[in-house]
Amino acid sequence: MVEESVEVIVEVVGVGAAGPASLGADARRVVDGAEVLVGGARHLELCAGLAPAAERVPWPSPLLPGLRGVLDRVRGRRVVVLASGDPLVSGIGSTLVSALGPDAVRVHPGVSSVALARARMGWSAEESDAVTLVGRDLDRLRRELAPRRRLVVLTSGPDAPGRLCALLTEEGYASSRVTVLGHLGADDETRTDGVAGTWPDGPAPALHLVCVECVRDPGARPRSLAPGLPDDAFDHDGQLTKRVVRAAALAHLAPQPGDVLWDLGAGAGSVGIELARQHPRNHVVAVERDPVRAERVRANARRLGVPGLEVVEARSADVLDDLPTPDAVFVGGGASADLLDRAWAALGPGGRIVVHGVTVETELLLHDARARLGGALTRIAVEDLEPLGSLSGWKPARAVVQWSATKPDPTTEEPA
Repeated sequence: MVEESVEVIVEVVGVGAAGPASLGADARRVVDGAEVLVGGARHLELCAGLAPAAERVPWPSPLLPGLRGVLDRVRGRRVVVLASGDPLVSGIGSTLVSALGPDAVRVHPGVSSVALARARMGWSAEESDAVTLVGRDLDRLRRELAPRRRLVVLTSGPDAPGRLCALLTEEGYASSRVTVLGHLGADDETRTDGVAGTWPDGPAPALHLVCVECVRDPGARPRSLAPGLPDDAFDHDGQLTKRVVRAAALAHLAPQPGDVLWDLGAGAGSVGIELARQHPRNHVVAVERDPVRAERVRANARRLGVPGLEVVEARSADVLDDLPTPDAVFVGGGASADLLDRAWAALGPGGRIVVHGVTVETELLLHDARARLGGALTRIAVEDLEPLGSLSGWKPARAVVQWSATKPDPTTEEPA
């Protein structure tokens, strides 16, 4: 059976800062054959000498609400969208693919600003990482910081380098070497080098990105992405899943890139925050009924580099039907038989659940859940060495009973 092909609605051409001179022969032919050229004011001006008979259509502002209207108006004509460099690197290409589907968009990439920045810095792709903050919260950068790491940071706004350097300084990376590259690939390309802690005031070029070579300040403590951050990394009122127990929970939750987690009865949000930190595409919904604790979860998430973590102020049982389908569920407080059954039902095959209890009543509930649904039940008791008069002694923490289970996947079960 031959599938019906989808008509290409939009051609997206990446244009460098040098304008038409940056276009290859194929991309130039696509632009010259356009009946409609769509783009930002800068791109339309850069390519003013191309396709003189084509209608020029600027993007609406704000873009997303007006995008569909523009595309509907020009449908049926040869439409070419002008974009920057590689349109799939924090560009309009990704937006159009999401809106129209990959078969309706043909992308003709140019050299991305990230590739040009690596060329100027002499950094290979293997030893440096690109981070986009365009249209995103600056606090996302906190997750990416580590000694000796090299980052190519896509930013926007004339004050972005100054704000970025202030964040580096706050995080204990004031000694980091910073390079701002402006108008990459154009005749007026610029480069400014400095150190985060002494970065000068003043606006950055209109088009720029920031290269950071992370250098940890003496005495600063870097944050690992391994599960089990120190307890003092989180602001809390005592409602905190402690480090060792938290690491065990995350091991059973087994996060994968792009996972959706429900963190029910979030408390300080520590488990959900750590799962969100495992990969930038992970999405966590933390449900916490206490508004003070909910705000504390938000603050902890921002400080630990995952400001996109979603906080819902409500009783968990009241909102489960409105949450996105989870890949994993953690219940840190407020467990009930009904809540566990509904969370289990929401999980797809291969979904994971971890529930903690410290009371006898919750322990009995978890014994029943294991008997009905399978999984493992573990009692975790942790003792820490503390001063005892002039000597030392072990101080036990309250034991935690942990139920963990993975929902069976019929497609992977071996036949009897």
